[in-house]
Amino acid sequence: MIVELTSLEQVADACGDDDLVVWAAQDLRGGARAWAVRESSGEAVVAAGPGVSLRDRLAVWGAPAQAATLVRHALAEVGPGFRPLGEAELMRRVVAEVEPLRWVAGFSWMSLDHVPVGPADGVSWLEGSFDEEISKLLAVHAPDSYAAPGRPGVTRWAGLRVEGRLAAVAADAWSAPSVGFLAGVATDAAHRGRGLAGRVCRWLSGRLVAAHGRAALMVDDHNAAALALYERLGYRRLPVAATEVAA
Repeated sequence: MIVELTSLEQVADACGDDDLVVWAAQDLRGGARAWAVRESSGEAVVAAGPGVSLRDRLAVWGAPAQAATLVRHALAEVGPGFRPLGEAELMRRVVAEVEPLRWVAGFSWMSLDHVPVGPADGVSWLEGSFDEEISKLLAVHAPDSYAAPGRPGVTRWAGLRVEGRLAAVAADAWSAPSVGFLAGVATDAAHRGRGLAGRVCRWLSGRLVAAHGRAALMVDDHNAAALALYERLGYRRLPVAATEVAA
């Protein structure tokens, strides 16, 4: 039997407090919804978060057969524009069960549950009118960044200046009550190789963990330098996949 979950406590309990699911659920407001099914043969949870990291996302957790049932139900409720995503092997099996669904991309979900140690000197919140400077840095050095000043869900920016110029940034964006989210990481190419991104990410990750209990991020699997950086900070890596309803 499918049950709609109406509180964050119910969501966390149903999925074993899975990072990805409770993040997608956000605060269960603004159209976010979640459902669970528990059967003797398995259990599953899905959480639909509209506009989370620029996508209407449907996070999937649990046993494949029950997860497929929930994905069908959730897409009928929230619409086919939502993109189901979850652990890569689970999503392969869900795609095989849900005929309109197709594989879009694989990448990594990374999460952290402790404050990382190490140097973070010089990093601070970018208070005041820094949007134009951040936007220029992103446009040149990280043009594909999902996080940018002024976008819905992008809360605030941390940064580091070198000789008066902004050299590295990262954003607190689309954070959920119990999962802070790090995005928009960028370093001026003239200052790469000096560990600046590591300092900014270490500083911001520590504040996200302190505020939310844990931090998370998404990273492309081909970005070996970023994966290595986040693993040095203590982030755990989970291969995930995004899918979509075929047109």
